Amino acid sequence: MGESRVSVLFVCMGNICRSPLAEAVFRELVSRDGLSASFDIDSAGTSGYHDGEAADPRTIEVAARRGVRVDSISRRVTVHDFDRFSVILAMDEDNLERLEHLSAKVGASPEIRLLREFDPDADGDLAVPDPYYGGTRGFDHVQDIVERSCRVLLHELRRRHTL
Repeated sequence: MGESRVSVLFVCMGNICRSPLAEAVFRELVSRDGLSASFDIDSAGTSGYHDGEAADPRTIEVAARRGVRVDSISRRVTVHDFDRFSVILAMDEDNLERLEHLSAKVGASPEIRLLREFDPDADGDLAVPDPYYGGTRGFDHVQDIVERSCRVLLHELRRRHTL
């Protein structure tokens, strides 16, 4: 991890819905601002249920309608991620707890937070809901949350790192 790059990892359980969407949305926002060279962006899951799979087709479809390309391949969080990434963002409390436990176990100290802490419309609920078992409207709702949160996250990281 170079000091000149900000490294951000988005994490959900299976890494096929929420976290690859957040990765893609954040990557798009960073690119639009001409900051791609300043960021290292990835996503992963706390489980290995879907290792090697593409994102859920509904995630890809909803994102594409909004001009965002989701092309990541699912992978599980590794101990090396805690050294590689300076900011790790979980989609919900369960995944946050898993990340904090693993981080303590390996003695790493990245900033680990909930993505929705950056959502100005969170209303106290800081979980990005898992749309996997729902219909397309759930994926649209998650995209709205992720877009709002990622815009504020990028603003905060730009301010913090004077980008």
